[in-house]
Amino acid sequence: MGAGVAKKSGGGGRRGRRRGASAAMSEINVTPFVDVMLVLLIIFMVAAPMMTVGVPIKLPETAANALPTEDEEPLTITLTADGLILLNSTEMAQEDLIPKLEAVAAERTSKKVYVRADGAVPYGDVAVLMGALNAGGFNDIGLVTDPGGPSMGANDQAP
Repeated sequence: MGAGVAKKSGGGGRRGRRRGASAAMSEINVTPFVDVMLVLLIIFMVAAPMMTVGVPIKLPETAANALPTEDEEPLTITLTADGLILLNSTEMAQEDLIPKLEAVAAERTSKKVYVRADGAVPYGDVAVLMGALNAGGFNDIGLVTDPGGPSMGANDQAP
């Protein structure tokens, strides 16, 4: 890939040299390598933002602080306003949720699960989902919300 052959430049006649003898060039041409790397860099810079796909839900806003991070990737259950249930990013039917949760719980060391429910979902549906999580072996449930919402403190004034 870039190595070539250079003819020996020797003075004199044919003595000491065979006909058509040549030596390998000792320099490597890195220009094609740099060109390919720059093209790949541009492709990845353009494609990387498109790879982050999420489910469009409107999380309720609260004044709660963020939970501490863990070593294991967190398990996330999403409940959309349309009633779809997603385990991390995989859509699931309601009847398949508990067996899948039991299988996941057997493989994980942490029993922590995060629930992302759209603010328009009735509280009863969220409670049913939390019951299914408990039946599936996850009893440490965190509710995901957006920060900056109202709090129930004594210093807050009613609007």
